[in-house]
Amino acid sequence: MPNLQRRHLLLAFAGLSLAGPASASEASRAWQLGPEARVAPARVAMMTPLPAAPRVFAITPERRALLNTIRYAEGTWANGQEVGYRILFGGSLFDSLDRHPNRVMRTARYASAAAGAYQFMPFTWDMVTRAMGIPDFGPESQDQAALFLVQRRGALHLADRGELSPDLAARLAPEWASFPTLAGRSFYGQPVKRLNDLRRFYEQNLAQLRDEAAAVWEDVAIRQVPPACTDASLSCQLERVGGPSTAP
Repeated sequence: MPNLQRRHLLLAFAGLSLAGPASASEASRAWQLGPEARVAPARVAMMTPLPAAPRVFAITPERRALLNTIRYAEGTWANGQEVGYRILFGGSLFDSLDRHPNRVMRTARYASAAAGAYQFMPFTWDMVTRAMGIPDFGPESQDQAALFLVQRRGALHLADRGELSPDLAARLAPEWASFPTLAGRSFYGQPVKRLNDLRRFYEQNLAQLRDEAAAVWEDVAIRQVPPACTDASLSCQLERVGGPSTAP
């Protein structure tokens, strides 16, 4: 076997490619750009292998604040309303959340099939649904898929720190074009949000979410426990055997 052919086979078995984009999002973003911007990125974002994604990611205040900030950056925040999960590229809405709409929308400069709160491209959405077994395009499914992409970029542990650092934003920049690189520019040459603006939104949102979570736990902690049953009634006997009665 010629040396070149043997080398190609070895690369194939190793899961490597001789050419092509380094990630699903880069492949799906390539045709999103207009003719004047349809140029391969100067830098390629390399991702280290990650363990298999959990079936369900926990939604902590820190993670929810990051998800909300991504929506803010992508223009789908919609004041926190669920209508943001139905937004197509360009701002129009779609109806069914059964599946990704996979509908190309056009503006003066761009054409894209991005959809949902996190503006998933069809190719990216297909990859995530195969990895996680997501059944639909509903809000919870979109949240889980976005956290999968954060983890895939090696950024979930940074998100859990409760700080929108330049490093965290830069790791997400190849996934969401509205996030700035360390140089302050979009990874894809598109309009980008300033880090200070994203950080301000993130910090305000996180403070509100933490206050809401604390209020819930405080309500549970101070809730009075009814006195133990002491008479000889049947309900008291059952309570002593099986725990407090759940009857209204």
